[in-house]
Amino acid sequence: MSMKKQFSRICLISTLWSCAWAQKASEAPRQMASAAIAAADTSAPAMADKNRDQYVIGNDDVLAINVWKEPDITRSLPVRSDGKISLPLIGEVQAAGNTPTKLEQEITSRLKNYLAEPDVTVIVQQVNSQKFSVLGQVNKPGSYILGNSATVLDAIAIAGGFRDFAKKKSVYVLRENSDGTRTRIAFNYNEVVKGDGKTQNVRLAAHDTIVVP
Repeated sequence: MSMKKQFSRICLISTLWSCAWAQKASEAPRQMASAAIAAADTSAPAMADKNRDQYVIGNDDVLAINVWKEPDITRSLPVRSDGKISLPLIGEVQAAGNTPTKLEQEITSRLKNYLAEPDVTVIVQQVNSQKFSVLGQVNKPGSYILGNSATVLDAIAIAGGFRDFAKKKSVYVLRENSDGTRTRIAFNYNEVVKGDGKTQNVRLAAHDTIVVP
């Protein structure tokens, strides 16, 4: 093969390689974006479905009400102290005590008097109704919003820790039962921090009251 042909072949291979590399580089951002969108599309509905099917709306929760193609009705609003929300056209709607799914159905049913085919989605944006209380010998007694997986130790820390004369061995949790009774759960702080009483550091439930004598 002559030197001229070798040179031409090298140039052709180099050009083809550069084009292939450029195409691959240009496709990479699109592939990454597509992967991110796919991940978002698979994770977001699962959370929404769980909220709609299981969560019971309470006072002070913030709801996102979306009515497709109806921007005048679509809005984000808190549940009032009487458990209701107000929407254009249909007025007051009972929200507290319902799941998001049931509230969607109620709003949809009432909007059918004004819209042909209302498509309603209800999402809980902020969970403010799920609370616990800390009473007694802590620096900041009061009621607090219940976070994910909060324990008795977390509650004491949120309440500012113990006061000087707190009886750390005699802390207890009062938990409301479905029949209206209460269960008392003992919590010995000294044992828990030593690792001897891990089972006492229970995960808090809504409306739990931690008492520090």
